[in-house]
Amino acid sequence: MTRFDAMPGYYRFIFLHLEPLSEIGPIIMSFHSGPAWFYNELVPPTGPPPEYMDPRATIAIWQLVLCYFLLFLMTSFGFRAIRDALPDRPAAQEKIVGSLLMSLGILDISHIILTFTNLPAENRYTPLQWNTTTHGNLTFVAMLHVSRVCWFLGVGRKRYYYGQSQADIDKAMKAS
Repeated sequence: MTRFDAMPGYYRFIFLHLEPLSEIGPIIMSFHSGPAWFYNELVPPTGPPPEYMDPRATIAIWQLVLCYFLLFLMTSFGFRAIRDALPDRPAAQEKIVGSLLMSLGILDISHIILTFTNLPAENRYTPLQWNTTTHGNLTFVAMLHVSRVCWFLGVGRKRYYYGQSQADIDKAMKAS
């Protein structure tokens, strides 16, 4: 197995496997059941999907599905490319991984705020009534965000770039 020092254990599982797997679900279900299924799942409680959707709503749902697909591709191939291209350069791995995780972290916060504030008022504070999609958009994304923050803080891993002095970074980059 190729070394991926910048993303050990828990982080490798979360960001290399679980996150991409969670992003492929809406893609598969939308292609299998159609955009009306996904549209219906966005706000709980859910009943049967609508029989007719406005073309604008249909296009917006497919664009959302493509955003999930982009995230899937980025997290699946991007992190693996970093691992495979820089197996013996942990500081370089960490610098690039960190830029992706920072981008995803900003997206996490935006996603949580926009989803939560646009839920109907009667559903915002009743997570037991949320459906799988709402938990994915709020609960799971919050867990991903906490994991990203912990990665930057160096919880459960050795840091090679972030949190290091410039002298240590320069030394590590020259040694790689």
